[in-house]
Amino acid sequence: MEPTASLDLQALKMLIKDSVREVMREEWFKFFDLLLPYVDTQEQAEIEASFSPADHSDEDFVEITHYL
Repeated sequence: MEPTASLDLQALKMLIKDSVREVMREEWFKFFDLLLPYVDTQEQAEIEASFSPADHSDEDFVEITHYL
């Protein structure tokens, strides 16, 4: 007789929920990547040369890393 692996219903639901959440997160990142315009190396260098965070006060920025 072969051994059978059994998962309780709650563990199975959590596994499925986590898997779906992971896939959705990956798809959102792909979607966001499509929305961002392409910037070549030269254009990025120009942006970095013309922008300095020191030119702006902390109040000009919004902390968004907690959304991720």
